[in-house]
Amino acid sequence: MLSYVVMKTTWIGFENIREAVVRQAQSACGMEENMSYKIVVDSCCELPEKYKKDPHFEIVPLGLEVGDYRIMDDEHFNQKEFLEQVASCPQCPRSSCPSPESYRQDVLRPILEAGNNVLHLAFSSGLSGSYNSAMVGRQMYLEEDESKQIYVMDSCSASCGETQLALLAASLEEQGLPFEEVVSRLEAFRSEMNTYFVLDNLETLRKNGRLSGIKALVASTLSIKPVMAGTMDGRIEQIGQGIGIRKGLQKMADAVVRNVARPEEKTLMITHCNCPERAESVKRMVTSKVSVKDVVIMDTAGVSSMYANDGGVIVTI
Repeated sequence: MLSYVVMKTTWIGFENIREAVVRQAQSACGMEENMSYKIVVDSCCELPEKYKKDPHFEIVPLGLEVGDYRIMDDEHFNQKEFLEQVASCPQCPRSSCPSPESYRQDVLRPILEAGNNVLHLAFSSGLSGSYNSAMVGRQMYLEEDESKQIYVMDSCSASCGETQLALLAASLEEQGLPFEEVVSRLEAFRSEMNTYFVLDNLETLRKNGRLSGIKALVASTLSIKPVMAGTMDGRIEQIGQGIGIRKGLQKMADAVVRNVARPEEKTLMITHCNCPERAESVKRMVTSKVSVKDVVIMDTAGVSSMYANDGGVIVTI
């Protein structure tokens, strides 16, 4: 049984993760005998469908808890059902991550024994214990075999911010660059990547104490939509607000345009929680003012749905 470290709860004991990880690593090894790297992400990272099937990628599911409702954030995640549970439960939803020992034994071991190096891009340490758990698990493994190449990065972001780093890591590895140079370029990219989001539903912020009940009531009554941004150390700050969701999204798009460097080299990534039309609207708002290399739009999986809540939009570039 795979044990988990739980954020703000004592829930442990998720099953079948070890078996799934081992099977996936073994399958990948059989499919590509010369594969020399693995990009590991936790399930706060949304990946386009084609990458979910790519044996170079490994997704470690986190756990989700809403009152007595407990699920894994994996391929069986049902966003509609989860959002209904969040809306009806007075308690704040919570997430959980693998323990260091589980990370060492159930994630790292099968990958490294298959002959691959590991690049792990983790959910912001300011919001989750995923990064810290992976770092301790990494150290535990290196105490057994210090010759292995294992890099764990605090993305200082979430959702499509992790996606940006994961796809860049794969691209750099495919170029055959030395492991140290891949790491250096990832860190350079992270230092100038920007993450923004607009929340339509403020209930999760209210429930977890980040927003007082009075402020939440006033914001809801006046239809105030906060525009948030990730800081360089992975925390969250409010950078503006709009009256109504469209104005909130426009202010976010304006911040994207104002702060992006060399947009023609960048991919604009947008994740949305059950609101594809809003994601498309943000795409038009940004691309009408700057030219970008590519645009990727994805729906949120479990952990991102928990934070963004119904109607939320997240942007990274």
